[in-house]
Amino acid sequence: MANIKKQVVTKSDNISDNIKKTDASKIQNVKKTEKASAQNKNVYDESKIKTLSSLEHIRLRTGMYIGRLGDGSNPDDGIYVLLKEVIDNAVDEFIMGNGKEIDIEVKDGKARVRDFGRGIPLGKLTECVSVINTGAKYNDDVFQFSVGLNGVGTKAVNALSLHFRAVSVRDGQFAESIFERGILKNERKGKIKKTADKASADKVSAKTGTYIEFIPDKEIFGAYQFNMEFIESRVKNYSYLNTGLTLVLNGKKYHSTHGLFDLLSEQIGTAADSLYPISYYKGAHIEFAFTHTNNYGEEYFSFVNGQWTRDGGTHLSAFKEGLLKGIQAFYKKDYKSEDVREGSIAAVAVKLKNPVFESQTKNKLGNSDVRGWITAECKAAVEDYLHKNPEMAKKLEQKIIANESLRTELNTVKKEAREAAKKIAIKIPKLKDCKYHLEDGLHGVNSTIFITEGDSASGSMVGSRDVYTQAIFSLRGKVENMYGKKRPAIYKNEELYNLMMALGIENDIEGLRYARIVIATDADFDGFHIRNLLLTFFLSYFEELVTAGKIFILETPLFRVRTKKETRYCYTEKERDEAAARLGAGSEITRFKGLGEISPKEFGQFIGADIKLIPVSVNTLRGVPQVLSFYMGKNTPDRREYIMKNLVDADV
Repeated sequence: MANIKKQVVTKSDNISDNIKKTDASKIQNVKKTEKASAQNKNVYDESKIKTLSSLEHIRLRTGMYIGRLGDGSNPDDGIYVLLKEVIDNAVDEFIMGNGKEIDIEVKDGKARVRDFGRGIPLGKLTECVSVINTGAKYNDDVFQFSVGLNGVGTKAVNALSLHFRAVSVRDGQFAESIFERGILKNERKGKIKKTADKASADKVSAKTGTYIEFIPDKEIFGAYQFNMEFIESRVKNYSYLNTGLTLVLNGKKYHSTHGLFDLLSEQIGTAADSLYPISYYKGAHIEFAFTHTNNYGEEYFSFVNGQWTRDGGTHLSAFKEGLLKGIQAFYKKDYKSEDVREGSIAAVAVKLKNPVFESQTKNKLGNSDVRGWITAECKAAVEDYLHKNPEMAKKLEQKIIANESLRTELNTVKKEAREAAKKIAIKIPKLKDCKYHLEDGLHGVNSTIFITEGDSASGSMVGSRDVYTQAIFSLRGKVENMYGKKRPAIYKNEELYNLMMALGIENDIEGLRYARIVIATDADFDGFHIRNLLLTFFLSYFEELVTAGKIFILETPLFRVRTKKETRYCYTEKERDEAAARLGAGSEITRFKGLGEISPKEFGQFIGADIKLIPVSVNTLRGVPQVLSFYMGKNTPDRREYIMKNLVDADV
C-alpha cells in the first residue's frame, strides 16, 4: 500500500514538474517575443519613414495650420480661423479692384461666403481649393497686397470640413467641386442658363465670382458652436479696413467710408470720451488714427493687409516710434514715450507685398525691413497734422504734461510702496510661483496664474498644480473697489500692489509674466463679487489685458455624483440630474459650496488637460465706463431698483 502511494506521489510530482517546465518554456517564449517586439519598435530603418499627404498632415497636425481648436467659445478658436481664411480670399478680390460686396451667412453650423470678384479659373477650381501651394497669390500681377500668401488657407478649410463646396462662375460658365474631409466627391462644369439651374441655386447666383460653403468637422472640433458676436466683430473690422466694401452678414450690411477713423469712433463712443478729435492719416501703404482719453494704459488695433495682428509686431512698434518722434519734433521737447502714450488709443494698418507672420494664424508681423519707412512716414504725418490743428495740439500737450505730473507722483508712491514691501518680505506674499514664465519661450506658453479666494481654495490648488507652469496668488478676501480711483491708489493698497508686481505689469503689459490670468473664486455670491472687483481693477488700470484675451474665469464643477464604482462631476443642475439618473438611485450627490471643499486629488483634473476656462472679453471699449459706473459706482438707488426688478426667486 505504501509503495502504491509512493508511486502515485512520484508520478504526480513528475506531472507537476512537466507542467512547470512547459509553463516556463511558454513564459520564456513570450518574453523572447516581447523582447523582439520591443527591439523592433526601437529599430530606426526605412520601414519607420512615413510620407503624409497634405490632407493627412493638415488633419493630423491641425494646430500648425489654424492654431487652437476650441469649441467656438473663444474668438481665436479654429472655426473662426476657417471662416476668416475664406473671407480673406474674398477681400483680396476687392483689394485688387474686383467686386464691391461680399455676402456671408452663418447658420446652423454651416458657413457660406460669396464674393463677386473674378472667380477662380474654372479649369483650376479643384486644385486651388485642395492642393497645397497652388494659387495665384504667388503672382504679383494678380495679387499685390494679399493676406493669404502661402496657398494653404482654403485647403486647410477643405481638409478640416465635413462638407466643403466650391463654385466658381465666370462669363456665364460655372465649375463646382464638392469634398468630404478634403476628399473630392463630385465635380462638374457647365453653362449657367437664364432659367433656374442647379449650379445657380443654393446661394450661387449667375454673377461672376466665387462661392464657398463648409461645415467644420466635429471629428476635429468636437461639439462646436459659432458665436455671432465674434463674427460680427471681425466683419466690422473688414469694413473699416476696406473702405467702399460692403459686407452682408446674415442680411445685415456693414460699410465704412472713413476707415480707421470709424473704427476708433466705434471703440471710443461719443466725442466727449476723447480729449481731442481723432487724428487721421491715410497714405499709399499706411493708414492710422489716434487720440487720447482719460483711461489708463494704451490701446492699439494693428492690421496688415486687412489681417488683425492681435500681438502687434514691427509695424506697430514702428508706428509708436514715429508718433513719439513726430510729437517731439513739433513741440521741440524731449518728452518721454510713457508720457506721450499714456491714455492713448490708436489704430494702424499697413499694406505689404511680402508680409512675414510668425505663424499661419498671422497674429504678429515679423518684417524688420518696414520699420524705417513706417517710422519716417508716421513722424512726418503727425508733425504736419499738429501744425494744421493748433487747438488739438494744445490739448495734446496738456495731456502729456498731466501724464508727466502723474508719473512723478507715481514714482514717489512707488518708492514708498517698495520700501514697505521690503519690510514685509523679499518675496511677494501669498504668491506660490511656478518655474517657467511667459518670457521663457516654448516652456512658458502655457504659464498660468490662478487668483484664488483665501487660503482654503489655494490649499487645494497648491497640492494639485503643475509647479512648472501654474502659479497661485491667494487673496485675503474681498479686495478694494478701485472704480474711479487714480492709479497711485494701487500703491496704497498692499494686496493689489502685490498682485500687480506678481503679474509683472507695473510699467506696461509687455512685462506680463504669465500667458493666462485665471480668476478662481467660489460659485457663490461672495465669489461673484470678488470676481467683479478684480475685473474692475483690471479694466480700470490694465484694460489691455482684457482686450488682449489674457484674462479667464475658471469653471469648476458644482456637483459630484458617485457610486462605489463610478464618479461624475457636473457643472449644472441638468448634468447632475442626468448623472444621478444614469448611476441609479443609490448614488451619492455632493454640492461643492466652495473650492476649498474639493480635495487636491480631485482638483488636479479640473486645472489639468481638461481645464474649463471662460474668456473675459469686451465688444467695444466705449461700453466699459458705463458698465463699471452702474455696477461698481455710487449709484446705489438705481442699482437697487435694477436688482429688485430683475431678482429671480430660486424657489419658483
